[in-house]
Formats: sequence, structure tokens, C-alpha cells
Amino acid sequence: MGDSAALAGGRYGHERLAELIPLVLNGIAAGSVERAAPGPVGGPAAVAAAVAAAGSLVPARGVGAEQALSELSTLLAAGSVDPAEPGCAAHLHCPPLAVSVAADVAASALNPSMDSWDQAPVASEVESAFCASIARLCYPDAATPDAVVTTGGTESNLLGLLLAREKEPAVRPVCGRNAHHSVARAAWLLGLPAPLVVDCDGERMRPAALDEALRRLDGPAVVVATAGTTNTGEIDPLRELAEVCRAHGARLHVDAAYGGLALCSAALRPLFDGLAEADSVALDMHKFGWQPISAGLFAAREAADLQALSVSAEYLNADDDTEAGLPDLLGRSIRTSRRPDAFRMAVTLRALGTDGLGELIERCCRTAQEVASAIERHPSLELWGRPTLSTVLFRPRSGDVAQVRRVLLEAGTAIVGRATMPPGDVWLKLTLLHPHATVADYLGVLDATVAAAHADLTEGAVAS
Repeated sequence: MGDSAALAGGRYGHERLAELIPLVLNGIAAGSVERAAPGPVGGPAAVAAAVAAAGSLVPARGVGAEQALSELSTLLAAGSVDPAEPGCAAHLHCPPLAVSVAADVAASALNPSMDSWDQAPVASEVESAFCASIARLCYPDAATPDAVVTTGGTESNLLGLLLAREKEPAVRPVCGRNAHHSVARAAWLLGLPAPLVVDCDGERMRPAALDEALRRLDGPAVVVATAGTTNTGEIDPLRELAEVCRAHGARLHVDAAYGGLALCSAALRPLFDGLAEADSVALDMHKFGWQPISAGLFAAREAADLQALSVSAEYLNADDDTEAGLPDLLGRSIRTSRRPDAFRMAVTLRALGTDGLGELIERCCRTAQEVASAIERHPSLELWGRPTLSTVLFRPRSGDVAQVRRVLLEAGTAIVGRATMPPGDVWLKLTLLHPHATVADYLGVLDATVAAAHADLTEGAVAS
């Protein structure tokens, strides 16, 4: 048995990793075969029982690195949903690219801590250069844009409201009914009033309704628009909303956590017309970017706005160190210790380029259109509407929709999402983030949905 306490870094750490990583990969392979479906069978009780059967996770006497890695990697793979399976399409939960996961091994082994330059010399420079490129993607014509790394859309939306509050302490958040729940949570965390909610046409904020809402407000406002809603992937009319905000002197933040990376696609970029007029933008590369969680980004049109994040801690960013030329990393986040997540994002974009990433996004969106057409042709299914990005809402024409979803989940057959749409109806949701899947890969999910609905009706008829 090898040394369970061996380090990953140092001159010989890579040799121990070379011994251990194959055990992880073999465990993943074995667990995937055991699962043999997009998700585990049996629901929460069966998964909990499998974990309990594995024995104590915190024993007094350890079993050794080899056994622990082999057993628990197999357990994890067997009991996980696998977003690399087309049947796993419930959420904005992407299958990560192998190149990104491999890059993450290097980052984890060397373990840069992104709260001071002396803990992360090159990682901090990679992050700075990468964030500058992301800022320029969002703001191609701005004089001084900048971006920082976050944990995802929730933190980025918090930053959007935080920067607005730093400009105007009494600012009132305003958002559409289509906004992500994190907007209201951010307002609560920051001690701001609950967001004023604006009516939508379908899933898009109405510019006229925003104009009316801002006219009624007595004081400064920060408007949160959405570029890729969670329910349908719809995109607000950004340019029109930006014009309304400008007319009222309101700040504009765009939650583009879902759709924003589609800026890499020349074909899809027109959908985001007006995004560059926003004061700030939220992006996630653990959606359309195929990164392991977490991989959030927050871009600001004016780099000076990010000065609101500045904080002083003598042991991390002493004034004399900063004056001597050591970069201050502490003001690049609301967190202190944080992982070098920009490294794997940078590796991915260096490998694919923006054109390559854009092509993967286009594939997902094309597949969504084809799946939507297949639903329209299916006599037992109903389509909510044509997709804007890669989210498809549908439902069986009969049966309990929510129950159908749970049946598919418990059987491990398919992991599909749910969305409640006006006037309160539940729909099933496919969020297509598998860049190599085709419409043929999703036809089985549609058939399984119809079969589950039919079974539900049959059981109901027998019970009655």
C-alpha cells in the first residue's frame, strides 16, 4: 500500500498522483457500468442506503488511499446523475470538458490561493489576463472594462446589486417576473428593499412596464435584466431596456449567467444586442462553457466600479507591499481564500478559442430546435414554445406532469426538470447542454415520458 499521506505537490508529488488517479478513473468506469442509466435507480432512500452500506466515512483507523479512492469513486459514479448522458437534462448542469477537468488536476495539486500574490504568483497573472479578455468580450468598445471570478450567477448578481448600492446607498432593485431567485436574495443580504417586480410578455421584461415602474419610483434604481431565463432560456429586450434605464438614470445589471457566453458565437450574438450598454454582467462558464462547478464571472463596464470590493488586511495586502509592486488580489472578490478557477477556464478557451466554444453553443441550440420540432410532431406531447437558446419546455397531453417527472427520476431513466408557467401549469424541461448529443439521443426521453404518463393514467384508472 502506498503512502496515504503523500503530498500532491513538491518534486515527487506527481509520481504519487500518477499512481492514484488511475484508481479514480477505474472507479468512475466501474460505477458508471453499475449505474447503467442517466441516474441511479430507487430515489433518495436507495442512494442513502448505498452510502450507509459503504461503511463509516470517518473511521478511527483509515483504510488507505487506494481502497478509499477505489470504493468511494465507484460509489460516487454509481449514485450520481451524469450530465454527459443525454437523458440527464433537467438543469443548467453541464458535462465538463475533459480538458478542463485535466487542468483542474494541475490547479488542485499546486493549490494556489487567490487571496494574495505570494500564494499565487502565476495563477494571479493568468486570472488577470483571462478576466481582461472576458471583460472585452462583454464590452468590446468600452474604455476600461474589467471582470472578476465568482462562484456563479448568484454571487455575480449579488455583486451587481452591491456595486449599485455603493454608488447609491438608497438604491431600489427592479427586475422582471422572469428574474432568477438570487436577485431577491441579494437584495435581502444587502439590506435593500425587496425588488420591484415588472410585468413580462411571456418570459421577457416589458420595456413599457419598466418605464412606468421607474416613473413611479422616488429615488435611484438598479434594474436587473435577464439574458437566458432559468425556465425557458428567454432573453430580455436588452437594448430597449438599456434605453429606458438611461432615460431614468437607472443602473443596469444583466444576469447573463445562462446565455452570456453565446457572445462567442457570431450567429447567436445578435440575441444579446444592447448587453454592452449594461453597467455590469453576470456570466457562468459552468453552463455554456463546460467547466466543473464553480466557474462564474462578473464583468463591469467601468473597472473603477470594482474598487468597491477593496478591503485592507495587513497580512495579505500591506500598503508598503502594494506600493512596492505586489498586486493586491484581496479586492478582486468578496471571498478571501478561493481556488484558481480562472486557470481551467483559461486552458479551455486557449484550447478551443472563442470560435470553438461558440460552435459548441450553437450545436446545443440547434439540437434544441430539432427536439422542439420532434415534440411538435409527437401526438402525445405538447410544446410550450420554440426555444430561444437550448431549453425546451414540453409535457404529455395527459397525466400528472409532476408525477411523471418523479417516476422518470426514481427509475433513473431520465432526469428532466420542471417549470411552472402562467397560469400555473407545470411543464417538463429539457436543458440541452450536451454539445455532442443529437436529436436522436433525446427521442428515447420523449418516448419514456409518454410511457410514464400512460402508466400514471392506467394506475389512476385501476385505483378508481
